[in-house]
Amino acid sequence: MSEADLPASVDAGLLLIRVLVGTVFAAHGFQKLFGWFGGGGFGATAGWFASLGFGNGRAAAAMAGATEIAGGLGLAVGLFTPLAAAGVIGVMTVAAYQNATSKGFWSAGNGWELNYYLIAVAFGLAVSGPGGWSLDAAFGWVVAGVGPGLAALGLGAGLGTLRWVTRDRSTAA
Repeated sequence: MSEADLPASVDAGLLLIRVLVGTVFAAHGFQKLFGWFGGGGFGATAGWFASLGFGNGRAAAAMAGATEIAGGLGLAVGLFTPLAAAGVIGVMTVAAYQNATSKGFWSAGNGWELNYYLIAVAFGLAVSGPGGWSLDAAFGWVVAGVGPGLAALGLGAGLGTLRWVTRDRSTAA
C-alpha cells in the first residue's frame, strides 16, 4: 500500500499528530533562539546549556534551537520526515539524559516521561510515513517503513547520546 492508497482517516490522523506535535516542538526552538512564546531567548538558553557542561553554551543553544525548529516544522508539514524525526529524537535524547540524571521517569517529578513520548511519536512517524497529506507525498519523496524508522531512531539517539557524553561534566551544575 502506497501513501496514495491510505484511507483519508489515516491521512487525517497522521496530519493531526504531525501538526500538533511538530508545531509545539518548533515553538520550543523559537523560545530558545528568539525568546518567543515566553522563552528565555538565546542568551539565557546559552547560559543554561553552559551550566550543563556544554562549553559556553552558545553552540549547544544554536544547535538545539535550530534542530527543534527544523525538526518540528519538518514533521508538521511532512517534509523529509525520517530526517525531521531524527532531529526530534536527537534533541529529546539529550533532554532525557538531563532529566534522567536526577529526576527519574515521571513527568510529575520533571522526569524523562515526556521526552520518551516525543521520541516514540517521532519514531512512529518515521516508520509509518507522513501520510498522503504531506509535502513528502506531494513531491513523491515518501520514505517510510521499519528500516527508515530504525535509521531515524539510531541517528537521533546516537547523535544525542554522543552530544551528551562529550559535554564537560566538571563544569555541569
